[in-house]
Amino acid sequence: MAHTKRSFRGIAVGLAGVLIPVAFGLHQGLGARVLTSREGVSNDPPRAIPVVPWKPPDPATIPPGKLGDSIRLGRNIIINTPKYAARYVGGKMKCSDCHLNEGTVAYSSPLAGVTTVFPASTLRDNRVITIERRIQECFLRSENGTPPPADGPVMVAMVAYMNWLSKGIPVGSTVKGRGLVRLTPPPHIDRTAGAKIYAEQCEVCHGANGQGFAGMFPPLWGPGSFSDGAGMSHTVKMAAFVKVNMPKTKPGSLTVQQAYDVAAFVTAKPRPHFKSPAPAPGPIGRN
Repeated sequence: MAHTKRSFRGIAVGLAGVLIPVAFGLHQGLGARVLTSREGVSNDPPRAIPVVPWKPPDPATIPPGKLGDSIRLGRNIIINTPKYAARYVGGKMKCSDCHLNEGTVAYSSPLAGVTTVFPASTLRDNRVITIERRIQECFLRSENGTPPPADGPVMVAMVAYMNWLSKGIPVGSTVKGRGLVRLTPPPHIDRTAGAKIYAEQCEVCHGANGQGFAGMFPPLWGPGSFSDGAGMSHTVKMAAFVKVNMPKTKPGSLTVQQAYDVAAFVTAKPRPHFKSPAPAPGPIGRN
């Protein structure tokens, strides 16, 4: 593969195309100034967003009855999307492939507090959208699928689960570790070095051809992976995810340079092409 040297100075880590606090998946920064450390990593949230203590609730505390059933369904959809939302998934990705441990891990786009910041304005098309619309866009882009109806059982369950995770988080607040870590991009990125890192540290889980292993590790490219319209298809976002969360056996062990190099290698691989759906008069999936 050709040696690629490409400057990424000045690229802001604007994640998921939404002006709210969680990243790649459903949140993004509010435009406050971001400070980075000498190592090129910042774990500090934007100053404009209040941060509150939070720890993942015990699934055993999910209430009984119909509401509890919906929350449990939402949790199962996050854990195994192709099984519990099969009708709307076009590839082999699970929500928990990016929102790790059921959406509860810091700096892997945790889902806590997501529902407290919608409706929100978007960067993609300068509109105000609901949480339901944002989830539909995830199905379209990251799942390479079709949007579940805004008032259907799949959507209601996912929102119910996010609400349950967010219990006690005030409206407009966030949690430490929201979104993705902020990195200072290196001046040059080397895909050839990234290919070597992938072979040594990633291939064992994701396969030599990026195909992943069903039910265990997600495909990183190819027909079963996320589309080129997904947030993770951008090198800056994948690098941020990789830096903190990968490799699975030793997360956080890669340098910023290594995270960018391997992310550039992966994002350059072929994947499904995102085709924007035709404009609809109402929320996606309700016609």
